[in-house]
Amino acid sequence: MKPQRIGCLLVVIFAALTAAAQVGVYGEFGAAKLNVPNTNWIYGPTFGGYLDKGHFWVFSSGVDARGTILGSGATSLDSGLIGPRLAFRPHIVPIQPYVEALIGAGHADYGQGVAHVSATKFQYQFLGGLDLTVLPRIDWRVVEFSYGGLSGLGSSFNPKTISTGIVVRLP
Repeated sequence: MKPQRIGCLLVVIFAALTAAAQVGVYGEFGAAKLNVPNTNWIYGPTFGGYLDKGHFWVFSSGVDARGTILGSGATSLDSGLIGPRLAFRPHIVPIQPYVEALIGAGHADYGQGVAHVSATKFQYQFLGGLDLTVLPRIDWRVVEFSYGGLSGLGSSFNPKTISTGIVVRLP
């Protein structure tokens, strides 16, 4: 291949990867099951934002930061997480599936009496979801499912969350 063609190819790839960033803020309502004996489903909001900086064809990559406040009765799970995001936007249909892998800190509070646990630990979360564009800058987060864990609280502490919400993409 000629050096000029390689140079042109690199310019096109670099331009595609550094195209204008997309910023989105969102709010969700979710329900989680902690997989801990004698605990019920917990409910609450998740709020956050993402920055999709890398764009290549129909894929975009970026970072997501979020906070979650879930609780019901004596059981609660609060967290702050950040991590990479990969989204697929087929420009033919107004949907955007995405996946993320997040890390941060989480605070769990559950149980009663001598079995009461209240701890703040390292938390991880893997999640995927589907956004549907309903207006030019507004998406409905149709569904988001996550699986995660808090270190040091035993192998059975792996909350699973399902949620829905609204995303506003900023110009």
